[in-house]
Amino acid sequence: MNILYKTSLAALFLGCAGFAHAQNKSVKDTLQLDSVIIKESRPKHLPNVSGTNIFAGKRTFDIFLDAGKANLANNNARMTFAKVPGVNVWEMDGAGLQLNIGTRGTDTHRSIETNIRQNGYNTNSDMFGYPENHYNVPFQAVSEIQIVRGSAALQFGSQFGGMVNFKLKEGDSTKVFGFESEQSAGSNRFFNSYNAIGGKVGKVSYYAFYSARTGDGWRPDAAFNSRAYYANIKYQFNDKGSIAFQFSRSDYRQQIAGGLTDAQFDANNRQSTRARNFFNPEINIPALLFNYQFDKDTRLEVTTHVLFGQRNSVQFINTANIPDTVNTSLKTFNPRQVDRDYYAGFTTEARLLHNYKLGDLKSSFTAGVRYFEETTKRKQKGTGTVGSDFDLSLVKDYGIDLRLHTLNYAAFAENMFQVTKAFTVTPGVRFEQINTTNTGVIVNRTVPVSYKDKRNFPLFGTGLQYQLNNGSQFYGNISQAYRPYIYAAVTPADQLTIIDPNIKDSKGYDADLGYRGHISTVFSFDVDAFYVYYGKRAGTLTQTDANNVTHLYMTNIGNGVAKGIEAFTEVSLIRSFDQSAGSDLRLFNSLSYTHGRYTSGSINQNGKNVSLVGNHLEGTPDWNDRAGLTFLSGHVSSTLQYSYVGKSFSDANNTTFNATGATGIVPSYHLFDWAFNYSFLKNYHLTANVNNIFNAKYFTRRINMYPGPGILPADGRTFNIGFGVKI
Repeated sequence: MNILYKTSLAALFLGCAGFAHAQNKSVKDTLQLDSVIIKESRPKHLPNVSGTNIFAGKRTFDIFLDAGKANLANNNARMTFAKVPGVNVWEMDGAGLQLNIGTRGTDTHRSIETNIRQNGYNTNSDMFGYPENHYNVPFQAVSEIQIVRGSAALQFGSQFGGMVNFKLKEGDSTKVFGFESEQSAGSNRFFNSYNAIGGKVGKVSYYAFYSARTGDGWRPDAAFNSRAYYANIKYQFNDKGSIAFQFSRSDYRQQIAGGLTDAQFDANNRQSTRARNFFNPEINIPALLFNYQFDKDTRLEVTTHVLFGQRNSVQFINTANIPDTVNTSLKTFNPRQVDRDYYAGFTTEARLLHNYKLGDLKSSFTAGVRYFEETTKRKQKGTGTVGSDFDLSLVKDYGIDLRLHTLNYAAFAENMFQVTKAFTVTPGVRFEQINTTNTGVIVNRTVPVSYKDKRNFPLFGTGLQYQLNNGSQFYGNISQAYRPYIYAAVTPADQLTIIDPNIKDSKGYDADLGYRGHISTVFSFDVDAFYVYYGKRAGTLTQTDANNVTHLYMTNIGNGVAKGIEAFTEVSLIRSFDQSAGSDLRLFNSLSYTHGRYTSGSINQNGKNVSLVGNHLEGTPDWNDRAGLTFLSGHVSSTLQYSYVGKSFSDANNTTFNATGATGIVPSYHLFDWAFNYSFLKNYHLTANVNNIFNAKYFTRRINMYPGPGILPADGRTFNIGFGVKI
């Protein structure tokens, strides 16, 4: 923690020095810089109004990706999201095959509690039944990442984790044909290839890419093969309107080296406990985007997309202290378990924004509707082969065979009232209806599964913003949110669990109060206090019936609260004293403190119901800090980044030790990363990246299910170098 505090104090001190120096100079809105440095503009928040969205009064971030700031070749999330305080990252593998992020006490597992979007439409596999994000977009294809914290619930949907939208690159409109290619290779036979074309012919513009990533992985038995495809064809039929067709696909096959016990991790964190486990998601997303600008004040956007695909795994499932060896009675390995999900979803969203005069000032109104329908076919606990390759064939049928169907209707409206030139008030409302139908069979239950439910959710919120003359602003927001219970919560696959027929969705709200701004181009800051109430979290209790028979009872176990501070500062160490300098050295610090605790409830622990009050929320470290130095000079950009993440607990019981490694403390850790980019001859550049420079031994997650159970070690030191061309 000494490094953490020193880094934070240094950033604050240098920021204040920059502030004092800037007060003695006239503040300029523009600065003549070279092309490389212009790309490296200060971190931004989203504008008050963008497209058909209103962001005034909300906690937002706008990230522009650059090879000199992050390792884009392997989708390194801790570097990409470094300047967004409070982002917690589960590092399942060093290949970046999954995006596992969470904030303010939400689950990081495949960003299951975050509304993940691409070009404005959802990529979560089943938004209401199983909202894991299996889709994987290569960061080299991303031009911008838009983030809205919990206040996103009104405009974008329910999740407590907020909204993250990946805006993909577009073709150069000044060229008929353009081409770019990035080739990277590194340790553990890592190879990444990104290739794209784009341009504009008449009224038609286009952009398409193909990306492939392969490697052996840092641990044995961790090889992967990933591919991603994307095509966007846009027709601008007049100066007011356009229609675009987009198609995205990602698929990968990953070998899973298995979880470790604490003893195994301490002895050798690089060892493998499984050689026959595989994971394979395939996601396809065709989309149609219609935009029409009726006049300068009225804009319509209609987006329709389909998500279809599957999630497949074959694995020997057992705790890490049970080796996967030849069964002496069978004279072969034990049969593996096969699990498969099939997704088929359809979504249409229509949004309208209208600007109007309120007195002499312009206010904005936005409203929209959404229709969502999804069918998920879940086939689990199939008995697979005794082989060692990726084989989804069965020798015995599935123990779970379910058809899960969801209908969702939603409507929202928000209005930004420009009360004065400096002060805005933005109230909003959203109404959602969910109709779920689950039918099928779980073999080890005495009756077939049949679960139907229809729920309505009115949500309200308000944002306030006050703009100061010096380029800074106060903002505040409070918005209601909810998390629908997922299918796994109402169809458990064991004989003992009884479902509460009155189980409820988790409900709560997210509140922010912050101050953000900049001083010229030398100092940027954003300091925010937040409070998240997460009510009715789902879990299991132990109960005994009238016949003295003990069983597990699936219900709402308790309420949680996450509160704290998120602070970002960045100071230009050279331009603070010479704003005309051609080079710069920038120091940033992204610090969060999250006090995530249960405030009520109890949970089953060793056959007894134990109070949760005062326990840490699962997977929620108190401290999370990322700091770095970025050097910019002519054709060179380079970032050295430091990360510190405090300890957390893997379960609501706050178990400190478990011999299997599936539960227990996740210790604090700190590490360093480095990214480098050199541009030359206008169209070419070289990259180099080293992650975990000092080979820290750490892990970010314990898990009691796939892909464990047990400790999932993070990668040690890895590197890659690359060459790119853009013509």
